Amino acid sequence: MTATTSRTYIVTGAGSGIGLATTQLLRERGETVIGVDLKGAEIEADLSTPAGRKAAAENVIEVAEGKIDAVIACAGISAPIPLTVSVNYFGVTEFLDHLAPFLAKSPAPRAAVVSSAASLQTTSPELVDALLAGDEAKALELGAALAAQGPAGYLNYPSSKRALSRWIRRESITERWAGAGIPLNAVAPGTVISPMTEKLLSTEEGRKLVDDNMPMPLNYHSESIVLARLLAWLTSEENTHTTGQTIYIDGGVDATLRGDNIWD
Repeated sequence: MTATTSRTYIVTGAGSGIGLATTQLLRERGETVIGVDLKGAEIEADLSTPAGRKAAAENVIEVAEGKIDAVIACAGISAPIPLTVSVNYFGVTEFLDHLAPFLAKSPAPRAAVVSSAASLQTTSPELVDALLAGDEAKALELGAALAAQGPAGYLNYPSSKRALSRWIRRESITERWAGAGIPLNAVAPGTVISPMTEKLLSTEEGRKLVDDNMPMPLNYHSESIVLARLLAWLTSEENTHTTGQTIYIDGGVDATLRGDNIWD
């Protein structure tokens, strides 16, 4: 029997939630994982700033000795503040851009990120446009203005995830990604039981708020491992043609909110 060589995965947000579940799953399968997080990971980094993203990528490249087979970007926050757009959008897209040339050297390179079913909710079109234009200063300005309006601050979260899913769709077919043989996809969970949602789901009022906005008729709220399994497949050698997709692994949120015809 021929021994298979483990693949090297970079996982952001590896210290908790979906990132931790993904890291544990991959290691159980014999893969090498280099985790990135604010603390408690092989590489401690702040992905909310350009300097932090660059330093994180440089440290990853050094630790991995330039050998990277897959990147899974799970790091994100849901707070109704402008920091959310920096972490959820630029903390993913810039980090991936830094690693793309090294990823392309792998014989089977893959990349996947965590978006959200919240990307289907109301957003700020101006904020989404600023994010897609790569204008972080403008995005932070708009995010701060939303936060100052109280409840409108929540728009920072779905706007960041909408922009991320659009970035995936746009970039996946470019020379940098498809041209280098790299499938690039997103997963979009519904409500996941994690440190991010624990407080909100601890009260009846919180659960009602969540469920009214994210109805999940199939099996209700999910565990992080559910997302980890899909992320593992998307970044495995088995996935050769799925790219540019945001796959709603959401217990039916997308189908409930958008119905049976999304093509018109």
